[in-house]
Amino acid sequence: MPDTAPLRLRPVPRPMIAAGAACAALLAAALGLWAYYGSAVFFETIAAGIAACL
Repeated sequence: MPDTAPLRLRPVPRPMIAAGAACAALLAAALGLWAYYGSAVFFETIAAGIAACL
């Protein structure tokens, strides 16, 4: 019989679950908007932001 300790998994804290859910919701919203409006809107927004910084 081997002398190995049993694997004990710690539960994930609720704030980590909430943060993960919020990130997943933001990612889903971004992908949904990308699918609806197309990539041109996002690239124009990025280009306008870069132009505003220069």
